[in-house]
Amino acid sequence: MPGIRILPRTTNFPEINIFSGRRLLRWYAAHKRDLPWRRTKDPYRVWVSEIMLQQTTVGAVVPYYKAWLRAYPDIRALARAPLRAVLKSWEGLGYYQRARNMRRAARIILNAHGGRFPEDPAILAGLPGFGPYTTAAVASLSFGKPVPVIDANVRRVMTRLLGLHGPSGTIHDAEIGRILRESISRRSPGNFNQAMMEWGALVCRTKNPLCLRCPGQGECRAFARGEQEVIPVPKSFRAKKITTVVAVIRKGNRVLIQQRPDEGLLAGLWEFPGGKVERGESLPAALKRELREELGVEIETARLLITVRHSYTRYRVTLHAFDVTTTVRPGESPCSLRSLPCLWVSLKSLDKYPFPSGSLKIVRKLQERG
Repeated sequence: MPGIRILPRTTNFPEINIFSGRRLLRWYAAHKRDLPWRRTKDPYRVWVSEIMLQQTTVGAVVPYYKAWLRAYPDIRALARAPLRAVLKSWEGLGYYQRARNMRRAARIILNAHGGRFPEDPAILAGLPGFGPYTTAAVASLSFGKPVPVIDANVRRVMTRLLGLHGPSGTIHDAEIGRILRESISRRSPGNFNQAMMEWGALVCRTKNPLCLRCPGQGECRAFARGEQEVIPVPKSFRAKKITTVVAVIRKGNRVLIQQRPDEGLLAGLWEFPGGKVERGESLPAALKRELREELGVEIETARLLITVRHSYTRYRVTLHAFDVTTTVRPGESPCSLRSLPCLWVSLKSLDKYPFPSGSLKIVRKLQERG
């Protein structure tokens, strides 16, 4: 079995074997975590786990993974499930487009491939939501294809092993991918990929890497130069801060909710009517304007219910929820001026609708108070 190896075709690096493939697999066998998706090669289950693990910790994924398989035990069940139910099952994992793409891919696999996952990586790559990482993971873990994965963990391991300077991200992916394609185990490509990811997750961590426990310490250029803490350079990122106001319009035990557009941020999810506070605008003025624009109603009374702070991919949102009474009356069918669906829903029935994480905190507050 080859080791991780830099070939002489590049002028940037000398030829060098920097890690033994057999040693890597022995290390993985001794240290891997016992995770439910590692007990199967079923491509459906591998796929579900890999999508959930993107941008989410292992500890958070395990209960979602088990609950998902109870609700959608196979590709057929997912393909035939209502979109609203799928989004509700995904609630709390973020990046809801992933759930939408999973359902779309499931339908294609069911209709075009008879419910069987295609083994060819090129065909997998054409499915919705199957980028290079997901394609490589399913192809190698389920079908034994020697296709290397490159995720944040693998990228970090390789940039440190090779001593590559520069910001974190995909800047060195072409070189890393070429090396890994030559180095991946042909006998156990799935275990090789999992070993690389596990190495980064457990030992070659972003902060405080456990270099004294590292199976590749002797070959690591960053460690030899004392640069493991500065390779790769963390991305500088400044999230945009947004303040929003929403209205909890209640008539009896029912509240008014509306659905977001089918495209864009948090597409298709449900929320309470409201929106962004403009520069120089007070919270009451913003609330009044948003309800007039979205629902064509006027506020009678408004009282602050809860303030929620939540972080999304590029945003830090402070959300002020108000208990509001308006000119809308129960039994009417409120009609959004933007043609978005609006519904009166009982507090108990709110659990049937998928909400963004920030709005979900408002739902929980309402249900606690009754």
